This record gives sequence, structure tokens and C-alpha cells, in this order.
Amino acid sequence: MRRLPVYLLLDVSGSMSGEPIEAVKNGIQILHSALRKDPYALESAYISVLTFGSEVQQIVPLTEVAMFQPPQISANGGTSLGGVLKKVTECANAEVQKTTAEEKGDWKPLVFVMTDGYPTDDVDKGLETFRTYKWGTVVACAAGADADVGTLQKITENVVTLDVADASTIGAYFKWVSASISTSSKKVDAGRDVNNEMSELPPPPPEITLVKP
Repeated sequence: MRRLPVYLLLDVSGSMSGEPIEAVKNGIQILHSALRKDPYALESAYISVLTFGSEVQQIVPLTEVAMFQPPQISANGGTSLGGVLKKVTECANAEVQKTTAEEKGDWKPLVFVMTDGYPTDDVDKGLETFRTYKWGTVVACAAGADADVGTLQKITENVVTLDVADASTIGAYFKWVSASISTSSKKVDAGRDVNNEMSELPPPPPEITLVKP
């Protein structure tokens, strides 16, 4: 079976402490609950969670929706955005099945990056590695007024912003991410690949603003 890999890259820097990090934890629960009710996502979607603060970790390897357990996360340290771009590329190279002459591999992975601040490491170096991989749809979310939209636009044309990083807006973001995964799951079920275009995803709710390229 061809899997649809989904990588969630979550900022757990110190500025996310308090309500934002609790909202992210709740958002992952919302996302998981929604996907478990979707037969297409249950069949094809595999979720991985990577966190980036001062350190970068893959805290959940690619796991099918039915077996996924929302992880415990806490906020502290800097914002290693460049590091997580390098790490997710390494993870995809190791976990995602490539197409061979004998059989088709997994579908192109979806990537959802969320950050509330400015990176504290070398993003360009991580971005260089990230661009070596053929991703499906990549979406970057700038959560709150202090997020670095310009750097996110280097990663992808698909950048969205949240005016504030509170429980309501972050919850709306994760509901939209789950709907996007569901839409992509239906697409691959019909034999169509996912492409890096926002037009192929559900329209964002009012809490989410799409940044024009």
C-alpha cells in the first residue's frame, strides 16, 4: 500500500510556553481525532512529529493514524528552524518508500511547519538540504505577530499567518491541517499525487490569513 506521509514541524521554543504550547498539544489531539474518523486518512495517512527549540527531535516517527499517540511536548530554548528542515529531510530519506522499477513508492510527503518567532540558527543551510527532496505540499504557518514571515516564504510559497498564537486560532489551524490531510488522502485514493499548491487544499478559516507570494 502506498502511504501518504505527513510531517508536522512544531516550534517548541521558550516563547511558545504557556497558552501557545498547550494549544498546540490540544491541536494535535483535534487533528488526530478528526483523522481517525476519516476512512481515507485511516487507510493512507502516516503522521510524524518533529519539534524544534534549542534542539531538534523527531518525537514521533511516521506512524499510521490508527496507531498514532499524541506526544507530550514542552517549550524552552531557541528556534532551530534550519535544523528541523535538515532533520525532516533526513527522516523522509530514511522513512519514505521510494519508487523502484518493481513497484511504486509512497506518495510525496506533506509538510506543515509552525513557528512563532525568528530562527536562532542558520536557516539557509537547512533550506539547502530541504530543497534536495521532492516534497508534496509544504505549508508554513507564522503564529502571532512576532513570527518571521520572510524566512518562511523562502521555504514555501504557501505561507499562512495567525494574528495571535492563542487557543482559538491555533485550534482553528490544526482543524484546517486535518482537513487538508483528509483532502490529500482522498486525492491519493483516486490515484492523483499531491502538489505544492494551496489551491488544492481546503480554504483556510477566518482565523488564518493566506500570505500572497
